[in-house]
Amino acid sequence: MDHFRNIGLIGRLGSKQVIDTLKQLMRFLHDRGLNTILDERNAEMMPGHGQQICKQKIMGEICDLVIVVGGDGSLLGAARALAQCHVPVLGVNRGNLGFLTDISPNEIEEKVSEVLEGKYTVESRFLLDMIVKRGGEPIGEGTALNDCVLHPGKATRMIQFELYIEGQFVYTQKSDGLIVSTPTGSTAYALSGGGPIMHPKLDAIVLVPMFPHTLSSRPIVVDGNSELKLVISEDNETYPTVSCDGQININLAPGDVITIHKKPHKLKLLHPLNYDFYRTCREKLGWGTKLGR
Repeated sequence: MDHFRNIGLIGRLGSKQVIDTLKQLMRFLHDRGLNTILDERNAEMMPGHGQQICKQKIMGEICDLVIVVGGDGSLLGAARALAQCHVPVLGVNRGNLGFLTDISPNEIEEKVSEVLEGKYTVESRFLLDMIVKRGGEPIGEGTALNDCVLHPGKATRMIQFELYIEGQFVYTQKSDGLIVSTPTGSTAYALSGGGPIMHPKLDAIVLVPMFPHTLSSRPIVVDGNSELKLVISEDNETYPTVSCDGQININLAPGDVITIHKKPHKLKLLHPLNYDFYRTCREKLGWGTKLGR
């Protein structure tokens, strides 16, 4: 327990269940003599909380552990803010699927106690950095734990773009866009687009075309250290959008260049000792159990 003295708490906004869980965690941690630091946005929803507060981007610098309460979307946002500080992150599921936030509400105190006692496993999940240039000058950037997605935005017309991997031309494609996903994101949007499920330990990136205007377009899996470049065709009649984790959006114009590569800092994600990726897939995706069970 001496290893985790200052514990940050982040919760999804606008949920009474999340607020109740944060209050439970604050009482639980306080009873063990630990210092809790509350995300300032959550603090606004909890008058009289009596806790130290800080901005999410600073939390990684002053905390030994950060607990995120919510769904995977909540953890995605926290990951982008905390990854560069190497602070370990633990997820409590108050959302839907919960591939990343894997502690259920009814076992919070049991599992958090185990983590505080050093009974946990650690995973390093890499993120993607993206930059958009127009006429050679940067106009926007973002970071993603799940995926960077080129999509039509508000338009309903196809996008024409070129793909380069490590400087080598791959293809010109006309489609609804492209999902560039990490192994973490392979069970999210990329999965619904027909992409493969990748084990989190893989050092790879998958590129999943979205409704391509050709039957020969298929997902491509490339080395995780590859630099990817997407060039929006000058002949494009629409102004598409590129998104990071569906939470950061940059509007594009014909001729814009999107560059994507692995972020140098990784997310340090903690799991209870009984964490099993394949069991999570069975539970969340409805896979069959063993015969006779």
